[in-house]
Amino acid sequence: MHLLPIFISLFSLLFGNDEAELIFVGDAMQHQGQLDAARRPDGSYDYSDCFRNIAPEVTMADYAVVNLETPIGSSNFTGYPCFNAPASFVHALRDAGFDLFLTANNHTLDRRDRGLHATIDSLDAAGVDHIGTYHNAAARDSILPMVRTISGIRVGFLNYTYGTNGIEVSGEAVVDYINRPTIKADIERLRDAGAEIVTVAMHWGDEYHMVHNSNQATLADFLVDAGADLVIGAHPHVIQPMEVRHNEVTGRDALVVYSLGNFISNMKTRDTRGGAMLKVRLVRGADGVARFESAAYRLLFTLPRGESGNYELVQAEDYTGPWSQACDAFVRSAESILSKHNINVSKAR
Repeated sequence: MHLLPIFISLFSLLFGNDEAELIFVGDAMQHQGQLDAARRPDGSYDYSDCFRNIAPEVTMADYAVVNLETPIGSSNFTGYPCFNAPASFVHALRDAGFDLFLTANNHTLDRRDRGLHATIDSLDAAGVDHIGTYHNAAARDSILPMVRTISGIRVGFLNYTYGTNGIEVSGEAVVDYINRPTIKADIERLRDAGAEIVTVAMHWGDEYHMVHNSNQATLADFLVDAGADLVIGAHPHVIQPMEVRHNEVTGRDALVVYSLGNFISNMKTRDTRGGAMLKVRLVRGADGVARFESAAYRLLFTLPRGESGNYELVQAEDYTGPWSQACDAFVRSAESILSKHNINVSKAR
């Protein structure tokens, strides 16, 4: 018998209900155009203006999660196809309010093992949570199971990727690849560690396809059946549907988001210029049990050159500046998919 979850439930019954708001965003990328815009005359890189328009909303959340889709290094910064960004990018994301950085993605080995290790060191130096890649197996065991108490609710996090662009680890570094037995065991470890809500972030799917594929759907079924409460997807670089489904095994609702699209990037097609910011509400009921309660999204758009001269994120529906035509086209396309396919996930008010 596991006593920690029982203790948590008894404590909640005695001392009241809890509520937590989590925010999730998609791919934080660093293409060459972004590097060029952020570079200052002294050779430093300044991203402080990139997130100023959305930082107030992010910082208001109890916990915010971003997919870091670039290695972090100290020199030789590059964009696509082999990414490498300065540590100031991480600092700007942290200062904007992001608490957890996901690192298991197809670009995590762009700079091979050295880049993976440097990224972890940069995230540690910035004082932020991170999962998905590890210095070695012992480091993975020291970080997982990762459970954070967020406004009184114990939330567990996991992160996996379908692959790393054909590049393999050459040393002791560990990348969490999608492997069903491993994922099932990791979820069980989270529950044993007292996680009341299990969040699984998946790097999966087909790039630029605005509807999820059958493999994503099958994996989502597996994850929910295995006990995941929140399944949050990335990689396609475009928005894909979101749905709330009932888990017959647990008797609780679960959230599946197939792709949040790009958070910030220099991609230039209509559907890759933006993404979704997802707000997730967790509550503890009168019975003392913490549950996923609801989710709502807000569309974001990346301005290639904002007022500061840097790339800037804006709330897509509210933007009326020089890029309004491209922004409106992105919104119309995204809403045509979400309004048709979403199940019980609506636009944030």
